[in-house]
Amino acid sequence: MAKLSLFTACLAPLAPAVAFADAPGGYAEGYYGHPMMWGEGYGFFGVGMMVVFWGVLIVLAVLAVRWLMERGPGRSQSTALDILKERLAKGEIDPEEYQARRKALEE
Repeated sequence: MAKLSLFTACLAPLAPAVAFADAPGGYAEGYYGHPMMWGEGYGFFGVGMMVVFWGVLIVLAVLAVRWLMERGPGRSQSTALDILKERLAKGEIDPEEYQARRKALEE
C-alpha cells in the first residue's frame, strides 16, 4: 500500500500536463483537431525531411547490399602469390619456376 501511495504522489504533479496535452482549440482544423501538413503544421519542412530521411535510408540499404554482395563467400580475392602457390600445389609448375616467378613478383 505504501508503494501505491508513493507512486500516486510522484505522478500527481504530472496530471495537469496530461490533461492539457490534448487541449481543444489549440490547433487548426484537421484530423481530430490536430494540424495536418498544410495547416499550421510542419509544411514543406516536414515533408522535405521525410523525403530526405527515406531517401538516405534507401541509399544506405542499397550500399549495404552491394557491399555484402562484393564480399560474399564465393568471392575471395587472391593475390598473385596465392595463385602461384596454388599452381605449385596442383603441379602445374615446378619448384624452380615457382622460385623464379616468386622473385619476380616480390621485386
